[in-house]
Order: sequence, then structure tokens, then C-alpha cells
Amino acid sequence: MHIAGPILDRRRWAAVVAAVLTCSTVLVGPHPNAAGSTTAPLVPAPKLEWRPCVQGSPFDCATAEVPMDYGKPGGRRIELAVIKRKATGPGRRIGTLFFNPGGPGGPGTVQMPQNYAAFPREVRERFDIVSWDPRGVGNSTAVNCFASPEEAAAWSASKPAGVPVGAQQRASVIAAYRDLARRCERRDPELLRHVSTAETARDLDQLRRAVGEPQLTYLGISYGTFLGATYANLFPGRVRAMVLDSNIDPQAWTDHASDAAPRSTTFLRMGSDRAAAAVLDRFLSLCGATTTAGCPFSAGGAQATRDKFDQLMRRLRARPVGEWTYGRTVADVVSGLYFVRPGWTNLAGRLQKLWQGQVPETAPLPPAPPVPHPNPYLGEEQASAVLCGDSPNPRDPAVYPALEEAAARAGEAGRFWTWATAACISWPAVAADRYRGPWNKPTAHPVLLVGTTYDPATPYANAQAMSRELADARLLTHEGYGHTALTNPSSCVQAYESRYFVDGALPPAGTTCRQDKPPFPAPEPVGGIATGGGALADEVLGVSPSHRQPV
Repeated sequence: MHIAGPILDRRRWAAVVAAVLTCSTVLVGPHPNAAGSTTAPLVPAPKLEWRPCVQGSPFDCATAEVPMDYGKPGGRRIELAVIKRKATGPGRRIGTLFFNPGGPGGPGTVQMPQNYAAFPREVRERFDIVSWDPRGVGNSTAVNCFASPEEAAAWSASKPAGVPVGAQQRASVIAAYRDLARRCERRDPELLRHVSTAETARDLDQLRRAVGEPQLTYLGISYGTFLGATYANLFPGRVRAMVLDSNIDPQAWTDHASDAAPRSTTFLRMGSDRAAAAVLDRFLSLCGATTTAGCPFSAGGAQATRDKFDQLMRRLRARPVGEWTYGRTVADVVSGLYFVRPGWTNLAGRLQKLWQGQVPETAPLPPAPPVPHPNPYLGEEQASAVLCGDSPNPRDPAVYPALEEAAARAGEAGRFWTWATAACISWPAVAADRYRGPWNKPTAHPVLLVGTTYDPATPYANAQAMSRELADARLLTHEGYGHTALTNPSSCVQAYESRYFVDGALPPAGTTCRQDKPPFPAPEPVGGIATGGGALADEVLGVSPSHRQPV
């Protein structure tokens, strides 16, 4: 998820993950089914004055003003940066599809343009695609706890990169986040209490009204699934079509709405540690099953490649390669598992460089999208403000080493996900408006869920949990690897999503799709056996033999 947590390079993440007329003000009250929400006074919809983002850009940009506190709409206002790509099919437009790229903290004004080509062709033809930087993030009114980029860089350098190793590094991490909390509380304590998922869901409903849509059409990936589930239960009558890809279990995020002190972290409750360990094991097994031409880190067999990885980790604990410590490498491995192609091959190349005692080269950033601010400030405090204000995490730093050792039984990835919520130990604010359930409000139309079987961040079990929690949801299984089907594509998944967005047609219950391409190229065959139709043809098409649908 972009729930990359505080130990990923979030500037690079934002760069890698590569969505109408001005409307009159309309008054409307809160939806009568807004369960668990406070009754808010009438709020005018924002006006969106669309202009080309930059000269010659195919994307249009606008700014929306919304109340910081929906309970006090006459108070402070904040700005949301909004972006749109118009439907490309002349005369075939259906409406507007809103996209949230996850996070928390994913800037939609950057990531929607970067991911635009990954949207199904028919969706691009039939819908305007709109995204935005959520409150507190990026080009919107943002949480920023530093006076200058230099100050932010100095703070980041004050703690070890990646997973802390040993008591001294753990103490350094805890001290750094205490310092961050003090800085954030001094800079804008009021904003810290008003960047919750529930408030972002209210912003989304305001944007829906601003573009004149009677109901919401929405695609949310990763953290965007929790946002979508929140919207669906605050405004159940306003759901036209909603795809949630790589789901978060809402009970895990909210700790079952308990007011007791949490015993575990958000990501350990979700099972991200075990999921990442399982994906890492598959990465090493598949790498070992091919040659070094296909996977540079291959040792010629699955077990031999696993042993090679374990040996590399022991070596890095004892002796880093330049700035590549054990902790930094573990974080790089987990984040490198998110994108199968070319991410897994690139990760294997970095591991092989480290094995040879060489410093890996940093991959160049992709070209900047044609928007005014393609590299907004995305400090760790932006994700932390949402995560720590929304989701309960232990406040006692003494419990983290024990949690880490328990999680590490699943492998190196467990250490990564244990410390991904370290900022929450001393975070100074709790969200003023949190939605903690119920999650089963009947929606106007059913929701389509997509879960990937080997996802290193949001386990497939979370998609199953979401399907049980929502009142009316259909789960489409994506047999494959990586985080989100959007960025690890399956033409089968895309076909079902397109049908659903256009016509509301759900896939049959139990439908399974396969990823279009395997993570690593298979070794060249020695024999001369040709493939024909039947089951092998189904595999090429990415369709489970039990559900052979025309795709």
C-alpha cells in the first residue's frame, strides 16, 4: 500500500506509482444514513474552475475549498488540489470516476497521471477520471512540520534508514519520532486533528457534488479501499459503482473499534508481516527456478537462492555495503516486492550487487507528469497524521521489540512491518472525526472487491474480510503477485472491472483471474513441445478453468 509507513522513501514512492463545467453552489445536508457520524450543518459544494494543468497538458486542474471541520463549516477552510482527465470516447461519456491511489498520503494529482495508462481502455473512454490530494497531503493544505526542506532532511538523517537494529538504533528511532511529534504539535495542531479518513470521505462527497454526479463511481487501491468502505457506510445511498483493489480489513484498521489500549500495530493486525514473508519466499523460489539471465540473484534452485538471501542478510548485519545496511535492505526488499514488472527483476539486480559487495545503482525516477507540482513535499508526517490519528497503535515503545521478534518468526519482512507505525508511539493528536463502523450499511449498488493472492502489504485475507464486512460485495480473486491489480495488471481483471463500471455487471461468485505475465521469464525450453488450446490457453488468457468467461 502506499501505506509505506515511515521507513519507505515516500518521495520516490510518489514518483514510481504511476486520473465539466464550473458547478453552481448547491446546499445539501448530511445523508440520513451517515451512521456513526455527527450531524453537520449544511455545507455548500465547492466550485471547480478547471484549467489545463500546464500548457499542452491533457489533464485539467482545479482547487476545491472545503471546511477543515465539517461540524463548523463557517470556520477555517482548507484547499484540495484536484485533477481530471476527460473521457476520450466522443459521445460515449457516462460520467466521472474518482480515484484514490492509497497511502495514506498518496498525492492523486501526481499518481493518477502516472497510472492513467493502467486504467482499462473502456474506463478511459467512458469516464472523466478525477483524483485529488487528500487533506493534509501534497499539493492540498498539507501537514508539514518543518520550516525548510533542509530541516526535514536533517531530521530524516537523525535516524537509521529502514528497520532499526539493536537497542541503540531503536532508541534513536523513538527519539526522532518524539522530536517529530513536538514539531508537528507546534506547527499546526488544529490541522492534525482533521485529516481523518472520515473527513476525506466527506471531501470526496463534496467533490462528487461539485462535478454534478448524483452518485459516486470510485476506484480505490490499498488505503483507498478503507476510504471507499468508509464512504460506502457514511453515504450508502450514493454508491453507483465502487471497486476496492487490495483491501484493508476495516476491523484490523480500527482495532475492532475498541477503546482499550491496542496490543498490536495496525499492520501486524492486518497480517502484513506474514503476507510479505510469503511473497518474499515466492520471490526467492521463482528466482531460483530460472537462470541468472531471468533473475540476477538466482543461485540455480529455490532452496539455494533462499540460503543465499539468508547469508546476504547475515553479512549485511555484520558489515554494510556503503550506506546499504541490513535495515535499509530489508525495507528495500519489501517495497521492491510491490511491483512485479520490472520491480522484481530490479530488486534481484540490487540484491546481486550487494552479494558482490557493490553498491547498487539507484533507479532513475520516471518522467514527471504534466502537472504544475509533480514533486510535492511528502514528508513522513503526512502519512503519520492520517494513520496515527485514525488507527490505534501501541504508545509504549517497550512493547515494540517483543512485537518485532514475534513478527520476525515469519521472516525479515516482519521486522519491517512492526516498525512501520513507530511514529504513532508519540503522535500528538487523535482524529476528531473517526468512523469505526458499522461496516454493513446496505449500499444502493453492490461493491466489487479485488484481492491479489500474493500481496506483500494487504493480504488476500483482508479482501476476504472486507467481503464479509460490507453489506453487499463481490470478491474477484487475482491470482498473482505484487500490491494492487492496477499496477500488476491482469487483462481478465480489467475486463470485469470495465463491465462493472459501465453496466454494473458483477463477475460470477468465485471468479478467479490470473496475472498477465509471470514475475520472471521462464528458462528457454529444451524440447519442442508446442502449446495449444484447453487449459493452457485458459492460463494464457488469465482465466480460471472453473470460470471460463468471454473476456
